[in-house]
Amino acid sequence: MRQISPIMMTCSCLMFIATLPLLTNGFAINKRITTIPSSQATISNRNIISSSVSSLYVAGSEIDEISELPSDNNDNELPLTYLELVNLPRHPTNEAANTILTATEKAIRSMQKCELYNDKVSANIEQPEKETLLMETESVYANSYVDLSKVSTIGFDYDYTLVTYTQELLGLIYDMALRRLVEEKEYPREMLESGLRFDPFFSIRGLAVDRENGWICHLSYTHKVASAWEGRHRVSRPNLMAEYSGKRALSPSERKRRLKPLNDLFSMAECCLMADTVQFFLDRDIPFCPRSAVNDVLGSITNTHISGDFHKLVAQEPEKYFEEKPHLKQVLDGMKDAGKRLIFVSNSPFWYCDAGMNYVVGPDWRDQWDVVITSAGKPAFYTEDNRPFREVDIGTGKLKFRQVLKLKKGRVYTAGCLKELTQCINWSHPLSSSSDQDDIPYDDIYSPLTSPNVMYVGDSLFADLVDAKREFGWTTAAVTPEVGWEIELQRKTEFRVAGRAIEMLLNSLRLYQRQLGTGLRSKEDLEVMDKMERLVSSWRDEQTRLLGNSFGSVFRARYQPSLFAHSLRRYCDLYMSNVGSLRHYSPQHRFYPESPKLLSHEIRGSNPGMF
Repeated sequence: MRQISPIMMTCSCLMFIATLPLLTNGFAINKRITTIPSSQATISNRNIISSSVSSLYVAGSEIDEISELPSDNNDNELPLTYLELVNLPRHPTNEAANTILTATEKAIRSMQKCELYNDKVSANIEQPEKETLLMETESVYANSYVDLSKVSTIGFDYDYTLVTYTQELLGLIYDMALRRLVEEKEYPREMLESGLRFDPFFSIRGLAVDRENGWICHLSYTHKVASAWEGRHRVSRPNLMAEYSGKRALSPSERKRRLKPLNDLFSMAECCLMADTVQFFLDRDIPFCPRSAVNDVLGSITNTHISGDFHKLVAQEPEKYFEEKPHLKQVLDGMKDAGKRLIFVSNSPFWYCDAGMNYVVGPDWRDQWDVVITSAGKPAFYTEDNRPFREVDIGTGKLKFRQVLKLKKGRVYTAGCLKELTQCINWSHPLSSSSDQDDIPYDDIYSPLTSPNVMYVGDSLFADLVDAKREFGWTTAAVTPEVGWEIELQRKTEFRVAGRAIEMLLNSLRLYQRQLGTGLRSKEDLEVMDKMERLVSSWRDEQTRLLGNSFGSVFRARYQPSLFAHSLRRYCDLYMSNVGSLRHYSPQHRFYPESPKLLSHEIRGSNPGMF
C-alpha cells in the first residue's frame, strides 16, 4: 500500500474512465481499475468482467466508488445542476440495459468525487500547477512540420499581433459605430440613451452574421449552423432547422450570398453591436429590415476604422488601450541575432503603428526591421500585382511623390504588393547556396519571397494568412489568444467534470445500443436514448457557460470542430497565444505536429471494442 500524488490521482481517474469502452467487448476481459478505497488514497485492483452483451456486470460491487474522502458532503461542492445531470434514466423492462446505465451513473459520480479530491490535494502544491499552466498557455502549437532554421525571412502583422489591446478599444469602437448609426443612418436616438455598451462576454471571433435574418451564427467545419442568436436570445433548434432547410446548413451559393464572416478580434465589437441593435428593435416592437440593419452596422464599423477617429484617441492614450509586451523586443532581437530578415506589414497607417510600437518596444523600434510597410491593404497586398509602393515621410506622415524602385532599411513605405516587393529588394534566393542542384525546385526567376522559407505571423486568418499560404506557399503562424484563455478555463474542475461526463455518456449510449441489438427499437428503448442525449446536450451547455460567453469555444461548434478551427488547421502551420511565446524556442527549433487523426476509425485506434 502506498500513497499517491495528485498527478497520480488524476491518472487514476483517467484509468477508471478509460475502462468504460472496454465493456463493449463480447468476451471476458481483465483490466486494472484504480480507485481510492480509504482516506490514505491507496491503489487497489478490481476486475471488470463482461461475460456477454446481455450479461454485463462489474465484479464485486459493480463499480467502485471513492469513499472516506476528507468531506462527507463532497457532492455539495459541485453545482446542484451537476448532481441533476448525473441522474440517468432507466429502462422499464430491460435489466441488462439498466446495468449499463447504473454502472455509468456510478462511474460519473466517482469521477466527480475524484476530481474534487484531486483539487483539494493540488491546492497544497499550487506553484507546479501554475508552471504547468504557463507552459501550456505559452506553447507554440504545430499543425505541420516546421524547421525554423530554414526560415530566412519573417513577416509580422501589427494589430493583435505585435501589439494587443485592452477591452477599452473594442468598447471605443462599439460606441463610435453606435453613434454613427444614430447620426448618419437616423437610427432611434434612444439607442444612445438606453445604456447599450460593448459586452466582452457575448461574442467570440470566427462567427458569421446572416444578412437575411440578422442572426449571428457559429458554424461547424462542415458549414452547419451549430448555434445562432437573434439579438440576445438563442435561436431554438426547431427554428434553426426551419430556417436552414432542415439540415442547419446552406449551399455554397447561399452561404456566399447570406453569410458575412466575422473572423478577426475587431469583429467582436461588430458582433455585439449587431445583436444589440436587433434586440433593441425586438424589445420595442419596431419593424425593421434585417438585411438593412446588418449592412448599416457593418458599414458603421467599417467607417469607424476608415475614418481614423479611434486611431487618434488610441495613439493619444497608449497606456489605456495597448497592453504591455515585455517579451516582444526579446523575440525580435533573437530573430535578428540568428540572421533572419524581418518585414513589418500592417494595414494600419504609419503614425498609428509608430505610436503603438513606441509604447511596446521603444522609439528605436524601426531599427529592428529590414522593411517597414504600412497601410498595406491586405489581402490585396497578396492578390493584386499593380500596386506600386509609396514612401512615407517619417516627419510629416505625408506621401512622397518619387517612384520607389528599391526598399531601404530605416524608411517607411505604404501600399504596394508582393510582386513589387520582390522587385524592390535584392535579397539572395534562400536556397541559392545549395550544392545539390537537384534539391532546388525553383527556377532562376523564382522570388525568394515566394517560398516556405518565408514565415508570416498574424492574427487574421483571411486577411493575413490564407493567401500567403495558398498563393505563395509561405509558412504561416497564427496569433490566437483564445488558446491561452481556453486552456486556463478548461483546466478548472467543473470543465473537466463536464467533458468527462460527456465522454462517459456517449460511451454508455454506444454500449446501450449494442445491448439492444440490430432489431427495431421499442418506444421505451428510444425514450431512454432521447433522455441520454438531452443529458449530453445539457453538459455541453454547461461547458459553454463555463467558457464565459454565449457561443462557447472558438475552436468547437458544440461537439464538432468549428469552421475557424478547420481554417486554422488548414492554413496555419503554427499557432500560439501571443508572439512572446516564441521566446521559449530556439531560432533553429523544429516543430513536430500532433498525430493528425481525422476519421473515427483512426481515433478509436486502441479501443476496437467501441461500437
